[in-house]
Amino acid sequence: MILIGVDTGGTFTDFIYKTANGWGVHKRLSTPHDPSEAVIGGVRHILELDVADDELALVHGSTVATNAILERKGATTALVTNQGFTDVVEIARQNRSRLYDLSYRKNPPLVPAERRFGIPGRMAPDVGASAEGNGGVEVEPFDENAAADVARRVAESGAESVAVCLLFSYLDPEHERRMAELLAPLGLPISLSHEVLAEFREYERTSTTLVNAYVSPKMTRY
Repeated sequence: MILIGVDTGGTFTDFIYKTANGWGVHKRLSTPHDPSEAVIGGVRHILELDVADDELALVHGSTVATNAILERKGATTALVTNQGFTDVVEIARQNRSRLYDLSYRKNPPLVPAERRFGIPGRMAPDVGASAEGNGGVEVEPFDENAAADVARRVAESGAESVAVCLLFSYLDPEHERRMAELLAPLGLPISLSHEVLAEFREYERTSTTLVNAYVSPKMTRY
């Protein structure tokens, strides 16, 4: 059996492989317009080294998503969250990598203010629930009309992907699921925070869901 491990997405596509003749490495330029071209080309090159063995095991990794974030080349993304929480991704934890630099400026968030939308409605923890229950309780009803209006505005914003992150959805995802139903007719990829990261802490859950929405169209095409 020929074993091949391949990593693609950067300047080079890298292979490490094992054939009947032992271990080897292979490197070739990546093909950003279609990363599969470099992968297939490298696999063909390796298979030519041991044509007698027709069994192949391939392990594949990619930095396509990482590069999309670093280069800011992900999808045009919208964020839907609770009213009053649209700036969570910009406020973050107020951490600064250069604490005493008076000229320090944060990197801009993946989603600008004009594509961040807040909706009425709120879940809260159910203080009467058991530790195993992880229950949530609705303290402000989901506003169907306002949510439908937000869906319309998302469509008008030119977004290619949507992240939905509502308060305490990891305890009760009802509001997030209903928002997803209203967004579904737009035909856009939808990332829901209770599916991506069902944990507490609003900035961490919002930013993780946002990153998922930002790269998912690119990874789907890949």
